[in-house]
Amino acid sequence: MTITRTDLRAYAMLALVMLFWAGNSIVGRAVRDDIPPFTLALVRWAGALLLVAPFALRHVVADRAELRRAWRRVLLLGLLGIATFNALLYYGLRFTTATNSMLLQAAIPGLVLLFDYLLFRTRSGWQAIGGVLLSTAGVVLIVCRADPQALLHLDFGTGDLLILAAVVVWGIYTSLLRTRPAVHPSSFIAVTFAIGALAMLPLAIGEWRATGFPALGPGSIGAFAYVAILPSLVAYFLYNAAVTAIGAGKAGQAISLMPLFGAFLAAFLLGEALRPFHAAGMVLILAGIVTSATVRSQHQQAD
Repeated sequence: MTITRTDLRAYAMLALVMLFWAGNSIVGRAVRDDIPPFTLALVRWAGALLLVAPFALRHVVADRAELRRAWRRVLLLGLLGIATFNALLYYGLRFTTATNSMLLQAAIPGLVLLFDYLLFRTRSGWQAIGGVLLSTAGVVLIVCRADPQALLHLDFGTGDLLILAAVVVWGIYTSLLRTRPAVHPSSFIAVTFAIGALAMLPLAIGEWRATGFPALGPGSIGAFAYVAILPSLVAYFLYNAAVTAIGAGKAGQAISLMPLFGAFLAAFLLGEALRPFHAAGMVLILAGIVTSATVRSQHQQAD
């Protein structure tokens, strides 16, 4: 029943990741009228690549044979988790509300378990599934503000379909992370960041031809700096390490924390009030995560 230090370290990393990614969604929504989505994604990954390159170059050189051998897997992971997911997310945030986005992202933990089964025949026990349902209930409680009728008034459109597509892509990416080659983390991060930046370049050029390059001011520069450093460079290192430590299903479930952190950030940055349903949702989310963590620990002991 005990949770190991490895588990605690992985969940601490995931908590930071979800905080940074919640901020990423807020930034993406805030600058939607000032920075085109593909331009934001390009600058995000090009900036992160420039920051990691001085530290990763020697590892890429050392791992070049393995990277060439597994180039198809590396290319697929870079296109899914770096390019496609973020392009869909930023583009979808132009057309949908933060509430709808958070509700849709609550589907990620369940999708990760589904893709784990479909792709690798990994079966999840009822306790693990129950943990996902508990966390999902906590997310729904926060999103609907403890009013079930609010779910009936949610308006879904093009932006929501884009977010839903991003959610599916992220579920596949998380499940497929187990197939990444045995190279240094810096090598994998740098190469996949490069793939993401190259994939975004022609799309961003298309935006510049249509509307011109966005004006650079304190707000846009701050947005570029944030998305390149915390939700990209820092978060992807931590997320990939956590998936290695505790598995895709458990790491994917931690995404349930993102709406909760989004509410805290909105209260801190935008002055929105925190309500009792936030506390109730937090209890359910954490209960679900702890349930899944203890299930894994039981399996470890049995092994």
